[in-house]
Amino acid sequence: MRHARSVKLVEETAVPTPSAGGPVVEIYTDGACKGNPGPGGWGAWLKSGVHEKELFGGEAATTNNRMELIAVIRALESLKRRSRVVLHTDSQYVKLGVTEWLPMWIRRGWKTAGNKAVKNADLWRELAHLASRHDIDWRWVRGHAGVPGNERADELANRGVEAARAALKGA
Repeated sequence: MRHARSVKLVEETAVPTPSAGGPVVEIYTDGACKGNPGPGGWGAWLKSGVHEKELFGGEAATTNNRMELIAVIRALESLKRRSRVVLHTDSQYVKLGVTEWLPMWIRRGWKTAGNKAVKNADLWRELAHLASRHDIDWRWVRGHAGVPGNERADELANRGVEAARAALKGA
């Protein structure tokens, strides 16, 4: 499924992407959607030592799950070389999808246990490819629970929603 309008915005200060033996890159990701489907946004905050990077963007017509996945994808694709990553997400869909469901979907030819097509398979394929390039420790955090990195990713995702809404008004 293609979405009519996509907005990707980046604010960054240089983040070195260490080799697998270098420092760890901490990543917090979040997705947001105003209506489901509706205008949505994604955000990612990356930190390695004193270096930080903020990424965010949005789409005019999307779902929350797609935004959660895109946040992780955009964060991982921003890394320039193989990295040790601790990736924090408040999405059980992302966490369980990557750590439990993905291997089964691949074995079943992108079908669920109920023999239905996997939703968002395009994004899951992209995420599987990107994740294979890094050493990732996947961690779930409770959303809106005061975890600073998660709160920052949430703010970025909401900026993405606003960018998508602005693009819709300008269309």
